[in-house]
Amino acid sequence: MAGQLREYRRRIRSVQSTKKITKAMELIAASRIAKARARVAAARPYAEEITRVIEAVASQSTTSHPLTTGRENPTRVAVVVVTSDRGLAGGYSSNALKRAGELTETLRAEGKDIELHVVGRKGVGYYRFRGRTINGEYTGFSEQPSYADAKSVADALISSFVAGGEDGGVDEIHLVHTEYVSALTQTAVANRLLPKAIGESDGAAPASSSGTPLPQYEFEPSAEAVLDALLPRYVESRLYAALLESAASESAARQRAMKSATDNAEDLARIYSRLANRARQDAITQEISEIVGGANALASAG
Repeated sequence: MAGQLREYRRRIRSVQSTKKITKAMELIAASRIAKARARVAAARPYAEEITRVIEAVASQSTTSHPLTTGRENPTRVAVVVVTSDRGLAGGYSSNALKRAGELTETLRAEGKDIELHVVGRKGVGYYRFRGRTINGEYTGFSEQPSYADAKSVADALISSFVAGGEDGGVDEIHLVHTEYVSALTQTAVANRLLPKAIGESDGAAPASSSGTPLPQYEFEPSAEAVLDALLPRYVESRLYAALLESAASESAARQRAMKSATDNAEDLARIYSRLANRARQDAITQEISEIVGGANALASAG
């Protein structure tokens, strides 16, 4: 009985120590969510506006530019997958990897070769374990990405896209990341980054993908030169916005996971406390029984 009681007390101390760690991680993640949401809110208007400008330029010119015009018979595509550098974030990384798997299956069914670019150590480890070739690895900034981090990813993608599939590059760029909806909802999404899909004009005033009228522009020196200048800015801004959305989603997922772990630790501590109390009561009862039995034996002997 005494050994069992010591074991329960050891487990209670272990669970309480784990609870302190998970509670601290929950509070850290909660403090980061507010900052991450503010960065998402600050970056989103810029990403939306540069997309709107590209739609306006493309709809008001007859220029065939790689940024807005799909290539004939695309053979190679780049898939950028954004995951986390650290674990203990629930299903955050696994959901993004699952969505990436669905996308790659669809692209392969279309006869396209896949070039993988992975952000985050979890994604890198996942694909390495499965023996997949990774064309680009970017780690160390999943929780607090900077514009320079987005630019480093974008530079490699743009170089590959400009080269084209026939020259060892890619014809399309797809992005898989986690979209931050709220503290309780984050959704893994896949979007084609390049070439940018532009709606067909039906003779009416051109409108953006959001439905708002597009401004009229005059181009100097030409629409093609404007699109050449916008290509790197567009990719960088969209990647930066996606990294910020993913960082906010990672913090929210980690907060929920750590809160669940803290609650489970409390339940375990409560269960072990009841078992320890029961073991202590059984030990006391046994001691009393032994004392009473000894006293009865002495009385009988006398």
